[in-house]
Amino acid sequence: MPNQRLSVVVTRRLPEVVETRMKELFDVELRENDTPMTRQEIVAAMKRADVLVPTLTDSIDAGMLSLAGDRLKLIANYGAGIDHIDVQTARQRGVLVSNTPGVVTEDTADMTMALILAVTRRIPEGLARMQSGEWAGWSPTALLGGRVGGRRLGILGMGRIGQAVARRAAAFGMQVHYHNRKRVHPDIEADLEATYWESLDQMVARMDILSINCPHTPSTFHLMNARRLKLMKNNAVIVNTSRGEVIDENALTRMLRAGEISGAGLDVFERGAEINPRLRELKNVVLLPHMGSATEEGRAEMGEKVIINIKTFADGHRPPDQVVPGRL
Repeated sequence: MPNQRLSVVVTRRLPEVVETRMKELFDVELRENDTPMTRQEIVAAMKRADVLVPTLTDSIDAGMLSLAGDRLKLIANYGAGIDHIDVQTARQRGVLVSNTPGVVTEDTADMTMALILAVTRRIPEGLARMQSGEWAGWSPTALLGGRVGGRRLGILGMGRIGQAVARRAAAFGMQVHYHNRKRVHPDIEADLEATYWESLDQMVARMDILSINCPHTPSTFHLMNARRLKLMKNNAVIVNTSRGEVIDENALTRMLRAGEISGAGLDVFERGAEINPRLRELKNVVLLPHMGSATEEGRAEMGEKVIINIKTFADGHRPPDQVVPGRL
């Protein structure tokens, strides 16, 4: 679509710098309030737009795409994950899909380490004691946590974020282990001083801390199911900054309550904002509201990638971050 000012609909409020730039480049319709669009609103938006800019809170399935009409040509997702979009059906209908890979790598890895430290060192408990005014002074046995140095960290998913976590963990003196669908290049393995486990079961059973860093796909849904969670050591900790669906949340909750797993740090949840109330009650769990990528710099960079994808498409070329079905 060279030399054409595209009609773009954005489903959520984005950082001001991103919205301002979009208004300069496109015929853009911005969201006035920061609430998710309904299913009907998304379908209506697809009918009137050349480009839709959704976020991870917007589920776009085959049924919705069948109602979109013929105008929509690009879904430029604001985010790296695309499991909420039926990419295969979109492509069959002549609609390209792009995303924003690589932008959240460092921020998410930072949050992973923050959760590891928060759980093992019982930081939220200490914070709560200070804020409530209950702290009566230092004690040799109060709020004893565990040292992370020397512990075995198992990384499930050694992509960009997994490797960034490995680099940080090594700086803390942790032993890095990993399981991945494909073994990484020997040079990367050597640089990270990471030990590869072909068997996920065997790795899980031997780790002190397990970090979930793989995407949500049909093959990773409940990859950490009840059987596999039971393989973990009683004093082990599990941290998830990837996708909630990778863990059977009900099974995890039961095991945390029973003391069969020592603790958990979770930034994502299996049912989005609908969190198991029993999970909220546990003192050995740190829960965050999907903050892994929540930095001003990261969100601005995500917006810039969206703009580049749209602009490249508008100039008649393939978006640089086009998602290809079959390579998800």
